[in-house]
Amino acid sequence: MPIPAPNEPVPAKAGGPAGGLPAVDGGGAAAVTGGATVTTAATVATAAAPSAGSGGGGAAASPPKVRPPGTMASLAAAMRSWRTASVVLLQFSSGLPLGLVWIAIPDWMRKIGVDIRVVGLITLAQAPWTFKFLWSPFMDRFAPPFLGRRRGWAALAQVALCALTLALAGVGGHPDTPWVVAALALAIAFASASQDIALDAYAVDVLRPDEQAVAGGARTAVYRMAMVVAGGVAITAAGRFSWPVVNCGLALLYLPMLALTWKAPEPAGLPPAPRTLRAAVWLPFVGFLARRRALEILVFVMLYRLTDNLAQSLQRPFLVEMGYSDFDRGFALSTIGLAGTLTGVFLGGAATAPLGLSRALWIFGALQAFSNLGYVVLANLGHADRLVMYGAIGFETLGAGLGMGALSVLLLRMTQKRFSATQYALFSSIFGLPRLLAGPICGFAVDAMGWTRFFWFAILAGLPALLLLSRFAPWGAREPAFEIEEAPAAARLRRLPPRALAGRAALGALAGGAAAAFVAALLPALKAMRAAPGHPPRPFDLAAPLRALAAPAAAGDWLTLLGIAAFAAVCGLLAAAIAAARHGAGRELAGD
Repeated sequence: MPIPAPNEPVPAKAGGPAGGLPAVDGGGAAAVTGGATVTTAATVATAAAPSAGSGGGGAAASPPKVRPPGTMASLAAAMRSWRTASVVLLQFSSGLPLGLVWIAIPDWMRKIGVDIRVVGLITLAQAPWTFKFLWSPFMDRFAPPFLGRRRGWAALAQVALCALTLALAGVGGHPDTPWVVAALALAIAFASASQDIALDAYAVDVLRPDEQAVAGGARTAVYRMAMVVAGGVAITAAGRFSWPVVNCGLALLYLPMLALTWKAPEPAGLPPAPRTLRAAVWLPFVGFLARRRALEILVFVMLYRLTDNLAQSLQRPFLVEMGYSDFDRGFALSTIGLAGTLTGVFLGGAATAPLGLSRALWIFGALQAFSNLGYVVLANLGHADRLVMYGAIGFETLGAGLGMGALSVLLLRMTQKRFSATQYALFSSIFGLPRLLAGPICGFAVDAMGWTRFFWFAILAGLPALLLLSRFAPWGAREPAFEIEEAPAAARLRRLPPRALAGRAALGALAGGAAAAFVAALLPALKAMRAAPGHPPRPFDLAAPLRALAAPAAAGDWLTLLGIAAFAAVCGLLAAAIAAARHGAGRELAGD
């Protein structure tokens, strides 16, 4: 489907989930053959060719070609679009609760004398952001009675966030109420994760392809700015005024966000929502996996920023060990690093328009890997050099931001509008997996190989993603190819029965659960091996952490079990969906 001009209305898609011809981006046409949707360039050429009479006198005059707007004209129009502005500005509402729960509340609780063990338990309130894909199908299936399926959920979440943040103001300054604060922080995190689901889906639904480049990076930049406001700025303001005053101020910031949600444009021409909750859980997996190289794309999303995750996981301990002062580290990470990240994510998203998304992913993927060379230089200096350190931090955060901005546009492109809440929540959770695992693993890697070899290893960790990128977005292609996988004719005729799908789901869940349990036990087992001062190293023992997993005692243990169960459930759904897609299921959905 051609990209509409900035003021041209988007045509509605015809047909439901199993009928009609789905629109196909990139100028292709959709032909239905044996229940599968296949994109063919020949269909487009045939449809576009002018009809000619046999004698030359009956030829119909072809309409004059309308020249599409250039890249810079499209970018300028996207920046002036109310759709783009709404999507970008609403991210401020998403970043506020994250900064409050991740940064401000732990600092506040420790400042008023709450026990550090209790503060550590309060940080478990961050769990809803990790597990938000569990209830995203509910938000795909059902819609509030006002403001539509996306804006309605976002408005409800914003009202809840305003009320809960005001409730925090009522317990401010009371060290005897940490559990009330913990409960409120958990409720804020749940409302915030639900808002993220709705706003991410809204961005997928409302943005046109020529607007995604500007909005993709700008959304992340505004999100990070809001985190700084609710985190570092809030802590500073609380020192001057008080936490009740600061929390009241943060709560009031949701009111203009609510007004913006009310006035934001409603997406037009969307495919119908899933008819049942079961379909809202199952069809997003089958619809995506019906695309060619879908699994490779998912692995690419997980690995693309691995090089950055490895380098940044021990960034602060590295600077401490290199001898830099508190002021130097704070200025480098909070000022230079923040400026580099915000600049990078905005430019990285916007650059996908002139470069093309495929080439932007290649360039910024290589750049974010080689930006770790600055840390190699720091590790080999032999002394603390402030200017070199500032340059290394700026270069690395700029490169990481460029990669993040390009990847954010890819996530928007690869998400289907019919299931935008579920798919985007799942993609963002996959995207965050390496960040969760990097810290503990990197500590042992540095201990074994030293800082210089570790950063060289982090640079090489960027190569697998680029190899995967060549599979669906080669260097010569301007845009990634999200083609529909053509199943063999015999497989299309022999759809798998529910019992066979259930068996594959059980095997996938068993394998995923076992792998997750192994990783969850491996990290504490490796940690226990480290020698305490004055004691010999301990032998590797995996059995003890596995026994601890089987007998959870603390809240963190139960949260680990929940994570293992959720990962196993996703692996089971993936295994069943892969089998169904290979037998022809989901072809009628893959073009949405």
